[in-house]
Amino acid sequence: MRTIKYAGPRPMISQYGIEFKDGKEDKYVYLMISIQILQAIDKNFKEIKHYSYDLKTKRVPDDEILNIMLKYEPNLINDIEAEASCYEKKIEQEIDDVRSIPHLTEIEKDTWVNNLELMKDYRIQRAINKIFYIHSIKEIVNVIKREKIKEIDAPFYEKYWHVLKTIEGNINSERSLRANLSVINVEGAMKVDLKIIGQ
Repeated sequence: MRTIKYAGPRPMISQYGIEFKDGKEDKYVYLMISIQILQAIDKNFKEIKHYSYDLKTKRVPDDEILNIMLKYEPNLINDIEAEASCYEKKIEQEIDDVRSIPHLTEIEKDTWVNNLELMKDYRIQRAINKIFYIHSIKEIVNVIKREKIKEIDAPFYEKYWHVLKTIEGNINSERSLRANLSVINVEGAMKVDLKIIGQ
């Protein structure tokens, strides 16, 4: 079974070595926030259709993230396995492509292939984390629609912005809903504010 765990930033792999790209963080760091938001908004709202994210929200252990997601998508393990297998095939194709680059020497090809092999599990873990993140965002949007949530706000930090920006993009891909993410000042504190209209 595939597990959720931090892998690291995106690797840049070539015949010259392996480097890690700044700014291309593992989706694992955003998954934690998306799961916390999912848990917090999935309750019966009566009058107030607004959710405010609290920094004191406790961290969810990795195994609990899986259990939470399985409540929403009982077949998630099968989906993750299928998507991870596709990614493994993509890596194998990448290795085949490197072997057929005509202008590289055999030593360069072997070095590049060895680097790809060395980073295979790392890259697969990043892909698994991204798959879980995408599924968590999908479930957040489902809860927003079901509960008719009009607004979500959170502290103005890069990771919260990223998660709410992803939610905004997913909502805006829906035909019946629109979302707008902005930065607001609430009593001297900067917040990111996601407004949802059309429900």
